[in-house]
Amino acid sequence: MSAPLQYVPTASPEDQARAQLYGLVASLFYAAPDAQLLSALVHADGFRGGDDERTEQGRALALAWRELTDACRSAFPVLLAHEHTDLFVSAGRAEVTPYLMHYVMRYESETPLVDLRRQLAEWGIARRENVNEPEDHISALCETMRFAIAVQQRPLVEQKAFFDRYLHRGAIAFCDAVRASDKARFYKQVAGFARAFFEVEREAFEIGG
Repeated sequence: MSAPLQYVPTASPEDQARAQLYGLVASLFYAAPDAQLLSALVHADGFRGGDDERTEQGRALALAWRELTDACRSAFPVLLAHEHTDLFVSAGRAEVTPYLMHYVMRYESETPLVDLRRQLAEWGIARRENVNEPEDHISALCETMRFAIAVQQRPLVEQKAFFDRYLHRGAIAFCDAVRASDKARFYKQVAGFARAFFEVEREAFEIGG
């Protein structure tokens, strides 16, 4: 006798959209976009709804999206790869560190990375083989949020706790550091979009929580 089929609900359209944006931010900060991704962003649908239907944070996100897609139209993948390396992975010390615990630790006695690893283990999320970056890389944290929303479909209260504890404060500081760097050109727009998205998430969590 075969086992009964189990119904696994799919995420709502809103959550699917949130997960896709987390995945996009993760991808853009992990590596420079190639020609295919740039084209996809240029031709992607924008954020629906008129300005009068959005909150201040929503309007900021829509503007940041337009600025990002405009930057994609004139971007060259080779130059973006150099910019990404100069900013985040240069030999020695990177211009802007993408590891978010750097921005939130005030005392050497704090152990946010240890706490993060414990949280990931509780969620059954393990480091992929051949991945050397610590778990607090902004791309890894955004990918964790994407996975929690779209795959594990964790309750909103758990998403909010992870977002508040490990992502929001450090990500905002990171995005501000990118935008302030003289080496950032295309990535100023990426950071502006990511920052606006994180603020929309924070507002949504406050309303929903």
